[in-house]
Amino acid sequence: MKKLSLLAAFMMAFTFAHSQKFVEGAKDFKFLKGQTKINIEYDYENLHVWKRNQTEEEYVDTKVKEKNEKQAGTGDTWKVNWEKARDERYKPKFEELFNKVLEKASVTAGEGVSGAKYTLIVKTTFIYPGYNIGISKMPSYVDFEFIWVETDNKDKVISKQLMKNAQGSQMMGFDFDIPTRVAESYAIGGKKLAALVWKKGLK
Repeated sequence: MKKLSLLAAFMMAFTFAHSQKFVEGAKDFKFLKGQTKINIEYDYENLHVWKRNQTEEEYVDTKVKEKNEKQAGTGDTWKVNWEKARDERYKPKFEELFNKVLEKASVTAGEGVSGAKYTLIVKTTFIYPGYNIGISKMPSYVDFEFIWVETDNKDKVISKQLMKNAQGSQMMGFDFDIPTRVAESYAIGGKKLAALVWKKGLK
């Protein structure tokens, strides 16, 4: 058990050291100068979960089967909650932190915002859900593609960034469920992207 805890601590330290990095893409956001509204859309197409060569469908099917075999119906409930978390947990967290950073620029951003010249497409490409079993824990981390397009012509890409390893973990350690951890990854994604937008375009 001690070896397990030490290994988990090492892995957490290593992962945090390599977290929250923008690894590619133009970082000039001057096109947003003067804009007060940003529309946001979310894309989960071709999402991989837990392992980079495992599709979301494969991951969900495995979890549902495992849970239903232990107790009938629990896997189906788990699947419903997994899908609901996008709208109820992940999107609100991303937008909360994104808006909090950019409120100093009088910017309002969100899904379905009307009258916005530009749309930010938040594409989630990979989710590592992490775990917390009390004696050992590992934060979640999420990979994003941030794609900026014209709202009226979404084929026209203005800018694009890739973010690797957006970490998700609560300081007090009460993140025993997957949505809580992953929601914190979305919060970090929104916060870090907004900080970059402020620094490179709106400051």
